[in-house]
Amino acid sequence: MKKVKSTLFSLLIAGSLMSPANAATLGSEDNSTNNVGQEKFRVYIEANNQSAKQSAKAQYSARWELTENGFSTEMNEKQFQALQKNKNFTVTKVPVVSLDPINLELGEDYTTEDRTPDASAYARASQQVPWGIKAIYNNSSLTSTSGGSGVNIAVLDTGVNTSHPDLANTVEQCKDFTTATAVVNNSCTDRNGHGTHVAGSALADGGSDRGGVYGVAPDADLWAYKVLTDSGSGYSDDIAAAIRHAADQATSTGTKTIINMSLGSSANNSLISSAVNYAYSKGVLIVAAAGNSGYAQGTIGYPGALPNAIAVAALENVQQNGTYRVADYSSRGYASTDGDYVIQQGDIEISAPGSAIYSTWYNGSYNTISGTSMATPHVSGLAAKIWAQNPSWSHTQLRSNLQTRAKAVDIKGGYGAATGDDYASGFGFARVQ
Repeated sequence: MKKVKSTLFSLLIAGSLMSPANAATLGSEDNSTNNVGQEKFRVYIEANNQSAKQSAKAQYSARWELTENGFSTEMNEKQFQALQKNKNFTVTKVPVVSLDPINLELGEDYTTEDRTPDASAYARASQQVPWGIKAIYNNSSLTSTSGGSGVNIAVLDTGVNTSHPDLANTVEQCKDFTTATAVVNNSCTDRNGHGTHVAGSALADGGSDRGGVYGVAPDADLWAYKVLTDSGSGYSDDIAAAIRHAADQATSTGTKTIINMSLGSSANNSLISSAVNYAYSKGVLIVAAAGNSGYAQGTIGYPGALPNAIAVAALENVQQNGTYRVADYSSRGYASTDGDYVIQQGDIEISAPGSAIYSTWYNGSYNTISGTSMATPHVSGLAAKIWAQNPSWSHTQLRSNLQTRAKAVDIKGGYGAATGDDYASGFGFARVQ
C-alpha cells in the first residue's frame, strides 16, 4: 500500500506602498538584458482608489478582480519591488496552495484498484455502495442511492473526469480556473485523481448500466471547478474566484448550491475567507475539510476553520465506545469549546466517513484513499439530498438540520471524542436516517 500524505499550506507576504508615477517606469526597467529577478509570480494589487486601480490595470493584465479596488496579476521581482514603493498601492504575493508530503488532504491510505477501462468498455466497481455510503444511509444492505435533484454540488478541486461512466450523467458545469486565461469553460480535466474521487462520493450514480459506484446524492448536478493543478497545487486567488463564481451562478440560475472544498491551508487567507463570506451571504452552503493534522488541538485548516464553512472530521470504519471512531489524523478544534454547540472559528461541526473510502478515479477506474477530504463530500451529498426534499429551506435552515441530525448520532470513539459536542467529532455524525 502506497502512503500519500499532504496538506495545503500558504504564506501571505505583505507588501508595502508605492506611487503611480513609478509604475510608468517599470516597463523600461523590465526590458533590461539582465535576467535576474525576471521570473514571474502571482500578486494581488490593492489600490487606494479607482483611478489608481485603472492606472495599474493599464500596466498589468488583470486576472481576477476580487475586491472593489484590487486585482490579481503576474509580475517579476523587479516589478514587485518597484510597486512596493508606491504609496497608492498595497501589493501582496498570492499564496500558493500546495500538497505537503508530510500531512495530506489526499489521504492516509492510498491504493488504486486496477480497473482502467479498455477501448471497448469500462471495468465496473467492485464496491457499488462503499461502507461510508452505507453508514451515512444507516443501511448495511443498501444496494443503490437516490436524491439531490435540482441541487448543485460545486466541487472545487483538481478537476473531475467528467467522462467517468459513474459521473457523466451528473455533469452540468465543467470549468478550469487554473489556466493562463482567467476561466475556461467546458474544461476541468483531472490528472491527479483527488477531485474525481471527491465527486464520486458526493454524487456518483452507478453509471447507465448501474454497475458502478454510488455516491450519497446521485440526482444532484455536478459543477466541476478545477482550482488546483495536476500536481495538487494552486493559487488562492483562483480558488477565491471559483467560490465567487459558484455563488454568482447560483444566484443567476436561482438554484440551490453547495460548495465542496476538500482542500485547506494552515493560514487564513483573506481572499478565500472573503469569498466564503460572499458565497454564504448569497445563500450558498460551504462544506470544507477539517484537515489531516490531528490529533492535536487547534489544527483545523482554512477555509474549514471559518464560521461560515462546515468543518468536517473523518471517521474510520472502526467501532469504539459503541460508535464510529474519529481518525487520529483528523484535525481537531479546541477542548475549551466542548459542549457549547456553537460554531466558532476553528471548530469541528460534523463528522463523516473518511478512512478507506472507495470512489471514482481520474482514469475511469476506482480508488481507495483516506482523509478529511473524503469525509467532506459525504456531508455535501447529504446536504444536497436533504435540500432537495426541502426546497423552501434557506442554507441556514439546512445547516441547522444537519446539526440536529449530527446530535442524534453522537461520536465517542477517538482522541478527544466525548459525549455531546466535542473538539474531535463536533456535533456528531449526520446521517440520512
